[in-house]
Amino acid sequence: MRFFRFVIGLTSAVVFTVQAANIEEYTSQLPAGANLALMVQKVGAPAPSIDYHSQQMALPASTQKVITALAALLQLGPDFRFTTTLESRAQVSNGVLQGDLIARFGGDPTLKRQDIRNMVAVLKKSGVQQIQGNVLIDTSIFASHDKAPGWPWNDMTQCFSAPPAAAIVDRNCFSVSLYSAPKADDLAFIRIASYYPVVMNSQVRTLAKGSPDAQYCELDVVPGDLNRFTLTGCMTQRADPLPLAFAIQDGASYAGAILKAELKEAGINYSGTLLRQTLSNTPGTVIASKQSAPLHDLLKVMLKKSDNMIADTVFRTIGHNRFGVPGTWRAGADAVRQILRQKAGVDLGNSIVVDGSGLSRHNLISPATMMQVLQYIAQNDTELNFISMLPLAGYDGSLQYRAGLHQAGVDGKVSAKTGSLQGVYNLAGFITTASGQRMAFVQYLSGYAVEPADQRNRRIPLVRFESRLYKDIYQNN
Repeated sequence: MRFFRFVIGLTSAVVFTVQAANIEEYTSQLPAGANLALMVQKVGAPAPSIDYHSQQMALPASTQKVITALAALLQLGPDFRFTTTLESRAQVSNGVLQGDLIARFGGDPTLKRQDIRNMVAVLKKSGVQQIQGNVLIDTSIFASHDKAPGWPWNDMTQCFSAPPAAAIVDRNCFSVSLYSAPKADDLAFIRIASYYPVVMNSQVRTLAKGSPDAQYCELDVVPGDLNRFTLTGCMTQRADPLPLAFAIQDGASYAGAILKAELKEAGINYSGTLLRQTLSNTPGTVIASKQSAPLHDLLKVMLKKSDNMIADTVFRTIGHNRFGVPGTWRAGADAVRQILRQKAGVDLGNSIVVDGSGLSRHNLISPATMMQVLQYIAQNDTELNFISMLPLAGYDGSLQYRAGLHQAGVDGKVSAKTGSLQGVYNLAGFITTASGQRMAFVQYLSGYAVEPADQRNRRIPLVRFESRLYKDIYQNN
């Protein structure tokens, strides 16, 4: 491994030298035009071992979740739980609730329909047979849009990009089966379980096998109000149904329909209307409630599996908790920035933070700034218990099958968060070297593109790049 030395001038006019890898050894493996920003630094060391464009701003993608998780632990604490309640300000008399029933949703990303069924069972067990009033779906914990700025429009109906609303049931994702028609040019038809309170219409044309239209035949889904969807486009005739899954666009409407169905199933009628309540209001008496697992458990799932729903509900909750206002994207962003500066001594500077998951194309951060976050985590991990939540190379999460790390021989030695968007392949985390040193590293790789004919093998250059880079870091530090 070759090294050269260069000089960095700091804003404080302090000048020092660092040892840096000859990065061209690695970048030569990448497709033409790829952009790399890289920083590697021993935990606790004053200067990096490798500094290559470390001030260059880049899309963090899902490495953003590292920042979200740290801010959440510092603000909410590891034992924080999301809470969903059925409550009322009215009295129960002779089996009748003399007023409105409030279903207060708290942004729990893990709430299931069975949890709502269980709460309704508790409501009935408390003596409520009838509701003389409205059923209110309270989503006042969050405000403004449920979709963050900079999310690609074509991802909005995908389940990994389901809007992180205050009301989430079964991850606000539903599945359908699309069947081609027996006769070409007829409409394909949809089957959907009655379990899902959504409406789906088909305008999908069935193509005969071998049809010349098939090459450019695409399906599209058009969402409408109140979780109504229309499938358009075309599909080639096939023997088996095509399984599809889509993201709920209106969490409150979806949760309300489910609650209405569960009340009916339990034999509890209401005289009023199912309404949405968005303004902050005085809590009522809690009749039934459901709490999520502790935050530390949720963050572990979030980091291991790169769970966007958890990341973004946590992000909005941080803003709500920090400022005492309904959780918005702006409140979350301001809170994260303030928390890291005041509690971790990390200044995000001119970084742009707009969501908690990293899905947004508006996010920007440099490796040098992310390195500050990693250094704080490593030096306070006894209290935070953070590094154990990260995917472990070769073992679990999004690093279980990372071929470049496997070929580098660092399975079990790297704990890091991945970050992938179109053309983006990031890693940020920690490596324990052959000499026992713990190094923090940030790899921001963007502009990664291969020719259409090479799409099936598009990761081969990435594997070569990462295998050489991390093998050298492992063996030479």
